[in-house]
Amino acid sequence: MSDKIEGRNPVTEALKSGRGIDKIYVKKGDRHGSIIPIIRMAKEKGIPVTETDGRKLDEMSETGVHQGVIALCSAAEYATVEDILKIAEEKGEPPFIVILDRIADPRNLGSIIRTANCAGAHGVIISKHESSGLTAVCAKASAGAVEYTPVARVTSLAKTIDDLKKKNIWVTGADASGDKEIYDADLKGAVAIVIGSEGEGISRLVLEKCDFLVKIPMKGDVNSLNASVAAALFIYETVRQNRN
Repeated sequence: MSDKIEGRNPVTEALKSGRGIDKIYVKKGDRHGSIIPIIRMAKEKGIPVTETDGRKLDEMSETGVHQGVIALCSAAEYATVEDILKIAEEKGEPPFIVILDRIADPRNLGSIIRTANCAGAHGVIISKHESSGLTAVCAKASAGAVEYTPVARVTSLAKTIDDLKKKNIWVTGADASGDKEIYDADLKGAVAIVIGSEGEGISRLVLEKCDFLVKIPMKGDVNSLNASVAAALFIYETVRQNRN
């Protein structure tokens, strides 16, 4: 099944029905007729709307009749942060959560969800903004893990981190400015680990919300790792420290 809905009426009905939509693309400068309520409903539901030119929409279109609007749909249902915490509680385990800040590549997102599932993490939290969603590409890269590992999509990662900290969950971010390497940091117990985007890393506000920062040792000539690789190292070091 396609992860795109094209055309004004189909997108309008998808919004009305509550269908999981990650993002809506509209033709730049088009603010006439039924496009106006589409944009309004999307904003009310917290769905990002991006303006782009008609040629880009033509390239994205699978039907050829997009009418200036294409919605990208979720390939799986989103969970809530409460769902993730409930899973940990039901298993009698301290919460183990992966927080992803601005991971825009759906393949990277899928790969990280796959690793989180294999490692036994209770869930993944992503942002609604500047992040990939659970698209068909993400689902494929996850090798089916999106069906088993809950992914919560939140408006504010900073606020979500504050809420997690109130529940006595330590929040640690992977950043080159960290005082300790991941192997020397204490990652035991209830923990949420934060991975940022390639290039920009963790955003300043989210970085400031972390209880502490850790770094991955770099010994070669290249000073950064692919986000999914960095996440895998961080996730499995957390697993190693909590294995007993």
